[in-house]
Amino acid sequence: MTADAGGDAAVVSAAVVSAADAETVRSQLGRPPRAIRAVAHRCPCGNPDVVETASRLPDGTPFPTLYYLTCPKAAGRVSTLEASGLMRSMTERLGTDEALAAGYRAAHQDYLARRERHGPVPEISGISAGGMPTRVKCLHVLVAHSLAAGPGVNPLGDEALAALGDWWQQGPCVVQPETRPQPGPS
Repeated sequence: MTADAGGDAAVVSAAVVSAADAETVRSQLGRPPRAIRAVAHRCPCGNPDVVETASRLPDGTPFPTLYYLTCPKAAGRVSTLEASGLMRSMTERLGTDEALAAGYRAAHQDYLARRERHGPVPEISGISAGGMPTRVKCLHVLVAHSLAAGPGVNPLGDEALAALGDWWQQGPCVVQPETRPQPGPS
């Protein structure tokens, strides 16, 4: 991290992602990942399941999705929740439950603050992801935020995460071959 004159961590320098983690994420997504800064959370199986991305893609395009859910098993279960109408009922609850709405607004602020640590991106200032702070548009982002930030930060992400169950129980989504040195001539 670099620090500002006051000594506070203001901007986080580019992180290094291991080649093994980058390859696992590539296998999970079925394509090369874009703008990965770090592994933000690991599945109990050991694989990355959430990555943190840069606020700009390599071509300079602003990218508001700070946390990206990469595990296809978890993502599939989230898609099932989305198809069930859960996002609509969560959005309706935001209009009637002030404590939930306040917690969701706080999650929005947390998301913005975490992204801002990497430097400002004026084009997306005030825009988080997943529909925050007024609606629920993408449970994948909310679950990723909950996994990366930990319990109690994003109440609707926590709810969706609890509804997923143990997606890793049947084993890892991707198994990477171990890299072993090849024996040389004797």
